[in-house]
Amino acid sequence: METRELICIGCPMGCPLKVEINNGEVSSVTGNTCKRGDDYARKEVTNPTRIVTSSVIVEGGSLAAVSVKTKQDIPKGKIFDIMKALKGVKVQAPVHIGDVIVSNVADTGVDIIATKNVL
Repeated sequence: METRELICIGCPMGCPLKVEINNGEVSSVTGNTCKRGDDYARKEVTNPTRIVTSSVIVEGGSLAAVSVKTKQDIPKGKIFDIMKALKGVKVQAPVHIGDVIVSNVADTGVDIIATKNVL
């Protein structure tokens, strides 16, 4: 049996979690004060995912760059592939919140979207 200790990021409480894993499967989660903690712990030890944030260059806009993020969480192992795919990306102003900047980034099936308006 393997035991992993995590700090939950599901809400501002930051509960200390203890996850017991048997044969690659979660057998128990303790320390959480809500269901989100249990869900987070199970996902984090079996299939960790992240939201990736960055910025890309804007040409002809009021700002030189726009903040962007993945529309959904992606497998943690794809972070560097996504950052590599964003290198050198340039968009033309105007850019609006929610605009798709890169579709299906790094073959994840997830889009990169703008998180700020740049006129």
